[in-house]
Amino acid sequence: MQGITIALSKGRIFEETRPLLEAAGIRAAEDPETSRKLIIETNRPDVRIIIVRASDVPTYVQHGGADLGIAGKDVLMEHGGEGLYQPLDLGIARCRLMVAVREGFDYALAVQQGARLRVATKYLQVSREHFAAKGVHVDLIKLYGSMELAPLVGLADAIVDVVSSGNTLKANRLVAVEEIASISARLVVNQASLKLAGTSLRPIMDAFARASAVAT
Repeated sequence: MQGITIALSKGRIFEETRPLLEAAGIRAAEDPETSRKLIIETNRPDVRIIIVRASDVPTYVQHGGADLGIAGKDVLMEHGGEGLYQPLDLGIARCRLMVAVREGFDYALAVQQGARLRVATKYLQVSREHFAAKGVHVDLIKLYGSMELAPLVGLADAIVDVVSSGNTLKANRLVAVEEIASISARLVVNQASLKLAGTSLRPIMDAFARASAVAT
């Protein structure tokens, strides 16, 4: 029997994917939050889960390291989605990709006056396209975390990052000034796997679709 590999990331996406997996009759043998294993077996001998960084999920699926994966729209926008079939918005892990600045910074005026903005983000491609479409000149600074710190210490005028509740922005005296995209997690499928192992993959995909429809 052809084995199926599902790429997931730890944290919110895994937790919100768990009910979808169970709807497909798949239960992880271990909790990735407590296990050090990167390959986790399931109750089905033909299905395994690999734990990767959220930003790496599309790459593993694109190049055949996994047959299926679940990734946020933000990650897919930055990746570009080449070589991936994206059949389903699962409606989980909802958030927004936003531009944020420190309190008191007049973003609208800076844009209007054609100022060159320094923007800190891990979403370089998305940010480049967004500001180019607005005709705003930016210098992009790549950061991997603690994005909110950049405007506070003068490293950047603005940040581009995902925002859920907005509490972290508020705690660091930042304000969201522009929404780039509404984000939720998508199911992504390796195109070759779908052709070669479609009979094994489609029941899982259909179960995900039914479960996410009920949840939303």
